[in-house]
Amino acid sequence: MITTADFRNGITIDLDGNLFNLVYFQHVKPGKGGAFVRTRLKNLKTGAVMEKTFRAGEKVELAILDKRRMQYLYREGDDFIFMDQETFEQMPIAQAEVGEAAKYLVEGVTVEVPLYEGKIVGVEPPVFVDMEVVDTAPGVKGDTASGGSKPATLETGLVVNVPFFIEAGNRVKVDTRSGEYVERVD
Repeated sequence: MITTADFRNGITIDLDGNLFNLVYFQHVKPGKGGAFVRTRLKNLKTGAVMEKTFRAGEKVELAILDKRRMQYLYREGDDFIFMDQETFEQMPIAQAEVGEAAKYLVEGVTVEVPLYEGKIVGVEPPVFVDMEVVDTAPGVKGDTASGGSKPATLETGLVVNVPFFIEAGNRVKVDTRSGEYVERVD
C-alpha cells in the first residue's frame, strides 16, 4: 500500500481489481477544506483514460508489474504469437490482452509484456514502429513536402495521414503513442 504522497508518473495501482497507470497527478491544497490529489489514470485493460480525485494521505494498492521483452512472430486466428527474448519460448496472447497495440504489431518487432500476479495485462509496443504503406492515393505533380496530407493504409490496417509524396510500397515511421506519421524511412 502507498499513500497519495508516494504518487509518481508511470506507477501502476490497483483500484477495485482493475489496474491503472498513473499518467498525471497534482496535489491541490485549497484555501479552505482538506487537501486532495487530482489524477489522470489509464486503464491497462481497456486503454480508457479517466480522472479521479483522492483525499490527501489516502492509501491505494501499488501493483508491481513484471515486464518481459518479447518478439512478435505471427498471428494465428485470434491469438498473437510472441517469443520470450530470454527463454526463446513461444507464447500465444489473446487479442483481448493485446488490445490497441495490435495496430502496431509487425513481424519481428520487440515489445514489452507486463505481467501482474503471473497474468498478462497487456502489450506495450515500442515508441516508434516502421511499417509499409499498402494503399494510398497516388501523388500528383506539384505536391510538395510541406503542402498537406492524405490518408494511407499501412500493413496492419492502421490508417494514418501522410504527406503527398508518400506512395504505396514506401516504409514510414509511426509514433505508437499518438498513432501519427513521423517520417519516411526508405
